[in-house]
Amino acid sequence: MSTLSTGYADKTWMRTATIVTFCFTIFVSASLLFFVQPLYAKLVLPKIGGAPAVWTTAMLFFQVVLIVGYLYAHLLTKWLPLRLQLMTHTLFWLAALTFLPLSTSESWSYDASRSTALQTLELFALGVGLPFAVLSANAPLLQAWYSRSGGPSADDPYFLYSASNVGSLLALLAFPLLADPLLGAQEISNIWYVGFVVFGVLLIVSGIIAIRGPQPYRISPEIKATSLRLSKIQVATWVGVAFVPSSLMLSITTKISTDLGSIPLIWVVPLAIYILSFIVAFAKWKQLTTAGLKMPTLLALALGFILLSDVVHLGYAPIVLLACIPVLFVVALYAHRLLFELRPPAEHLTVFYIALSVGGALGGLFNSIIAPAAFSQEIEAQLTLILAAGLFLIQPWSFSPRHITMGLVVGIAFLVALGMIGNPSILGHGVMRALFAFLTLATILILFRNSALRIALVMTIIMLPSLHSPGNALFLDRSFFGTHQVSSNDGLRVYNNGTTTHGLQREDDFGEGPTPLSYYHPGGPMAQVITSEFGIQSDQIGIVGLGVGALACYKRPSQTWAFFEIDAMVESIARDSSLFTYLTDCAPRSQTYLGDARIVLAQNDFKFDILVLDAYSSDAIPLHLITREAVQMYTDRLSSDGVLVFHISNRYYDLTGPLARIAESLGLHSASQDHEVDPKEAKTGAFSSKVVIMSPERSRIDSFVGQGNWQPLASDHAAPWTDDKANLLSALKWLKAETH
Repeated sequence: MSTLSTGYADKTWMRTATIVTFCFTIFVSASLLFFVQPLYAKLVLPKIGGAPAVWTTAMLFFQVVLIVGYLYAHLLTKWLPLRLQLMTHTLFWLAALTFLPLSTSESWSYDASRSTALQTLELFALGVGLPFAVLSANAPLLQAWYSRSGGPSADDPYFLYSASNVGSLLALLAFPLLADPLLGAQEISNIWYVGFVVFGVLLIVSGIIAIRGPQPYRISPEIKATSLRLSKIQVATWVGVAFVPSSLMLSITTKISTDLGSIPLIWVVPLAIYILSFIVAFAKWKQLTTAGLKMPTLLALALGFILLSDVVHLGYAPIVLLACIPVLFVVALYAHRLLFELRPPAEHLTVFYIALSVGGALGGLFNSIIAPAAFSQEIEAQLTLILAAGLFLIQPWSFSPRHITMGLVVGIAFLVALGMIGNPSILGHGVMRALFAFLTLATILILFRNSALRIALVMTIIMLPSLHSPGNALFLDRSFFGTHQVSSNDGLRVYNNGTTTHGLQREDDFGEGPTPLSYYHPGGPMAQVITSEFGIQSDQIGIVGLGVGALACYKRPSQTWAFFEIDAMVESIARDSSLFTYLTDCAPRSQTYLGDARIVLAQNDFKFDILVLDAYSSDAIPLHLITREAVQMYTDRLSSDGVLVFHISNRYYDLTGPLARIAESLGLHSASQDHEVDPKEAKTGAFSSKVVIMSPERSRIDSFVGQGNWQPLASDHAAPWTDDKANLLSALKWLKAETH
């Protein structure tokens, strides 16, 4: 073999080794970056609570730190030579090792008097801030290094972003599908620690390759900008486009987790779809253009308007909610492909990624902080879809913020002038409304060429079925923990939190010693316990989950009752006598302890004869309230022969099995009752319910079983759920039905 051939072979091998090394490094970095998000969120659940908004706020933290990481990468590549860049980043990596393995501070405790969102951000910053920041910088930093390495396509290194997002996607799916069901959170944390060490080695190797590469890089003619200076309009465009899929992803996550539970799998599915759209959009496929995505995006928007409006409250979850996922993918794919088409030359790469991260963080800020304060309903998804319509109705090369502004102004003027805001009946429901919306949008796209007019007309169509307040609503507002609505229906006062009914009261009972309804009616299992001979003789009774305070009307004058409620807005509703009168009529001086019940109970030395755990009837199960450690703590707050009462009525989950295992592991005696109301009772406002009772004293449980309504609870001897390892999906009713 000639010397020339040998040199060519060596050069080819080096180029291959360069691209493989950088792809693998950025893949590992992204995998660690996205694996740690659900991992640390799970670690903090016992500390901060399990509301869907906790994950949304955690996402805000990750997005803000991503900006910090991208800004750091920009400054590093702008002001320091390659050798010092490598040394500086390696030092930060070494400092991040001191935070590992991941854990939460034992001294940290939740304070109900302070903002839950700010405390969530604080907890994440203290525990995972520096490691996450180090990983956040790698996508733009490694791409900038690669552009100096002399590797294949070094002049256009954006393809590495696809490799980064492949790692992100695989990590997101691996956590809920493999790691979480098979391993405990602390075991997973230790494995992540090893991965972080491996990443450091790869980082150093990549840096050395970049240092030895040719200088400087070239700019590809295909992506060379007409001007090497970035304009404010370009940067603002990147930020605005990146905002749309970020906000939509978080909106859909909130809706799904509200109905199906705040667990890693629910968290990561929308995020995985979001990442998948990045992978496809940033791949070098010339056939994939925003022009070719117009009609699919139209269909996605039309379906999205239907799925995310009032139809989702008609009982079709989870099928309807899961149908939002393809809507998210198509809209995100269009937005991210638009960003790819608007990408700058490699010399502006870090600024481009900073703009993307700012747009993503603004989506998190809007969904977790601004929207709950500004809107009484969860309408972020509808608003984001309106912005998405604005994106695809304009051409990327003729973008002008003036078009969006004109469209918004004219569209709002149309709505005000026509008086159509809040009229959901114009388009009907279901398939017909979806078809009408799609055909109308398609007609607008074909017939109207003026961008401002297109946007205005699209807004009008979108807003018709959305953003309306129910005509019978007496109260409508939202808090960090979700939406709250009180309405009047056929002589009944009804309280809904999200899609779950949490209480009823007859309006005729106002001021006359009301009779508890819904799950708490006199014939139900919870009433049976409280009004039993033991219940009447009990002195101290605690209720976790206030609702409208219906159980308070079983209180006797000699008893002391305490309520525990995480959401201050729920207490204000229950104590407002113009909405409900259970508390004001039956237990006006009973104290309500605000905050996550597990945290408040652990921080105070209570002793109850009966402790009712009424926190599991919502579709979103607070998993940290039903682990072995949680039940042990509840038992510690009981008298020696006291009773724990678990209300576990739920559309999707059957918690009798997990509770039976926990009771067995703690040496507690247990029984359950699946109470079905007859049609006559149902007409009076009584609900069927499922309840489990536990006690350290066998005779106490036997006394209820002897009445004939209660059945002893038998364990299958499987491992009980713990804070470290609990698989909520194993309790899904449909999954159990398929396995039997």
